[in-house]
Amino acid sequence: MSKASEVLLAGARSAGLSSELVPFPHDGTLAERLSANPFLMAPMAGVSDAAYRLMARAGGAALAYSEMVSVAGIHYGGEKTWKLVEPGDPEPDIAVQLFGSKPEQFAEAVAAICARLGSRLVLIDVNMACPVPKVVRKGEGSALLDTPELAARIVRTCVTEATVPVTVKIRRGRTCEREVAPDFARAMEQAGASAVAVHGRFGAQLYRGEADWAAVRRVAKAVEVPVIGSGDVSGPEEAARMLGETGAAAVMVARGTYGDPWVFANARRVLAGQDVVRPTVAQRLAALELHVRLLDATGAHLARARSLAGWYLRGMPNAACWRNRAVGCGTLDEYLSVIDAVSVQAAQADVR
Repeated sequence: MSKASEVLLAGARSAGLSSELVPFPHDGTLAERLSANPFLMAPMAGVSDAAYRLMARAGGAALAYSEMVSVAGIHYGGEKTWKLVEPGDPEPDIAVQLFGSKPEQFAEAVAAICARLGSRLVLIDVNMACPVPKVVRKGEGSALLDTPELAARIVRTCVTEATVPVTVKIRRGRTCEREVAPDFARAMEQAGASAVAVHGRFGAQLYRGEADWAAVRRVAKAVEVPVIGSGDVSGPEEAARMLGETGAAAVMVARGTYGDPWVFANARRVLAGQDVVRPTVAQRLAALELHVRLLDATGAHLARARSLAGWYLRGMPNAACWRNRAVGCGTLDEYLSVIDAVSVQAAQADVR
């Protein structure tokens, strides 16, 4: 048993999570497989590492995505890039999101990933949504919304090399003056995409303003393949509501997972007409401890836990003070010491 497996087994129950991670279904169409559990952990640059994905799966996510992976990085043979691709033990499987602009590099990357990951690879997703300037300037991410012919060629190339479904993630359009999502999604479907994920903002908005869920609905009406909704899913109620309002087959939860791995199981409860089960303070602290220990067990840099501490401690008494303490931590023991101190304070104040 790997160190990460031991950590998960030891800490999941006290955090109100499961140590038994359910693999994404193997049988049926992609739409049928998504219907079994329509709530997915979105790919998030600088966030969705192996530890984060394990927490999401322990919280009930049907599937968790890698961070955005550069096809150029794979082309030039960087092991650092491969660390973003490969699922950690005990992850049952993974969806890998790729970005770039050169079809030949996509072909090389998809073939290599399929060969290396084998049955643990669920799908390949092509990012055509990232609005970050350094990505867009290279004609990648949401810039591809302006070049549908190139985008379609990339999808066709990936489909040719892939042993798993190929999906795409898009936005409403590149600029706020023109929504292209429905027509663009149809073109990707014709190129062979098995599903389309739609973020309800324009690229120019970055992450400002509100996501327009009606754009997700318009895409769902425009294509026959499953549509996955994304944008402003801040909690379980919103996740379930997006399904009902948009006609999407599934929902990606991104920032709504910050400090809340329970969001996926709770979204399923809402969908089933059941009450949401909110974690206690003790469970939130146990989850923070589990998450930090998983970072350590998977070899991640523990500086990532500084953000995690802020998310898990949000709303607790003296949260700002404890966040400041966490920012100064550098080792596992230092983080555990802060968590112990918060736990003692919460017990003394009888905070539940």
